[in-house]
Amino acid sequence: MTATERGERAIRDPSVADAVIPLVALVVLIGGSLALFGLDALDGPIQVALVLCAMIAALVVLKNGHRWEDVQAAGQRAVSSITSAIFILLAVGALIGTWNLSGTIPTLVYYGIQVLSPTWYYAATALICGIIAMSIGSSWTTAGTIGVGLVGIAAMLGISPGITAGAVISGAYLGDKLSPLSETTVLTAQLVKVNVYEHIKRQAWTSVPAFVIGFVLFLLIGLFWGPAATDVGDTGSELNALGDIYWITPLNLLPLLLLVVLSVRKTPASLALMAAALFAGALGVFTQYPVVRDFVADPGLNPVRAAITAVWQAMATGFSMDSGIADIDQLLSRGGMDSMLLTLWLIIGAVTFGTLLEEFGLIGRLIDPMIRAAKGTGRLFLTVFATAFGLNVVAGDQYIALVMPAKVYRAEFAKRGLAPTNLSRLTADSGTVTSPLVPWNSCGAFMGAVLGVPTLVYLPFCFFNIASPLLSVVYGFTGFRIEKVEPAGSGPAGSGQAGSGPTDSGPTDSGSTDGEPAAT
Repeated sequence: MTATERGERAIRDPSVADAVIPLVALVVLIGGSLALFGLDALDGPIQVALVLCAMIAALVVLKNGHRWEDVQAAGQRAVSSITSAIFILLAVGALIGTWNLSGTIPTLVYYGIQVLSPTWYYAATALICGIIAMSIGSSWTTAGTIGVGLVGIAAMLGISPGITAGAVISGAYLGDKLSPLSETTVLTAQLVKVNVYEHIKRQAWTSVPAFVIGFVLFLLIGLFWGPAATDVGDTGSELNALGDIYWITPLNLLPLLLLVVLSVRKTPASLALMAAALFAGALGVFTQYPVVRDFVADPGLNPVRAAITAVWQAMATGFSMDSGIADIDQLLSRGGMDSMLLTLWLIIGAVTFGTLLEEFGLIGRLIDPMIRAAKGTGRLFLTVFATAFGLNVVAGDQYIALVMPAKVYRAEFAKRGLAPTNLSRLTADSGTVTSPLVPWNSCGAFMGAVLGVPTLVYLPFCFFNIASPLLSVVYGFTGFRIEKVEPAGSGPAGSGQAGSGPTDSGPTDSGSTDGEPAAT
């Protein structure tokens, strides 16, 4: 065991027991919260468990000689790493509130009920979300906008919101992985030092078959196990109610169009979402003024003050409706920045815990033996998957689950003569795609919050997210679509470096020299 001196304190390398103790605490506390509170555990108990796990990890770090100031600095870096996610979450909360106020979501539901059939609804949902996510490059934006409407339509049609949420997430993550506008796609290519378009081409080898599998399963569920169109309850009263409450017009979809345009123009997600939320609020004042006036419920306010109050309140605490029809009220009474606070609490606890494990070497202490034990290509692929998925579970953040395996395994892939595109595809399949399957992961918490479906309910139906990493691992064991280069150090100077050989397509788009994004 090595030791370095910092002042008068000797810093010790973590032992295997040091690394295992926080993970055992995580299993016990998360399992205990789920056993005691069930699905309600996400309303606070799991957040408490994650904070306690972070404190246990901090105690281990202190025991090894680090100062409390080091722990605080790591916590600050953890929170700063999710600043973008915090603002996106708050913006989505505001957007859902104003889109209900302005009639954008009700209009999507109104038209969707009349167009989409229950027998092929799940498959159509996955396809629609896949196309939109590929166009705008964001699974979060897709789920938080069109996904919310599609889950609402499902509730109106009397079909499963859980299966619909699984279809939304399947499509959203397909588009996210295959879009050059996606920040996680670009980040993965940067980390492994491959051209982003070469990465997307290789990504399609697992993503397209995985989506086809999911699409077929959604079709089969709709055809054989879902309700037939004649079995679905009469939605006439809901449609009439929406038509009576709102002025249903294509103009209500202008906020969605604005969001798509801003996303295609690569406007930062939080700014695009907030702009679409504000635009919807302003539009709703003119197109849905009776709704605005009823929402404020203060006849003494003049029109200007009533409009400002309504939009502000919808962004802050969400929109609410009392139409007398339960399905309508449940669909529309949502949103607001404050609706995301539980999710933010969850993410902060999870990412702080994960950052302590990563920065102080606790995760690395467990990964090194795994690398040495992975003798063949198949076992190496399985180890990368286990690492990335495990980090999604214990670190609670997809970026940690992407960055760390890419850094740790890059040299090993080069040493074994495996092209870096193999690693970029595998880390994306294992880290990005599985992140919404973990309730306390930032992605799982986000999807559960915006779609209104608990993570453990939609998880079995995220067919794409399950099939994609499995196909990647199968490719490793079978050798299918595994590209080889000259092993590092086996040829002339520089010839065996990662990224050399036929799959090297030049520098990454970011121009980064060390594999890290300039700004993410």
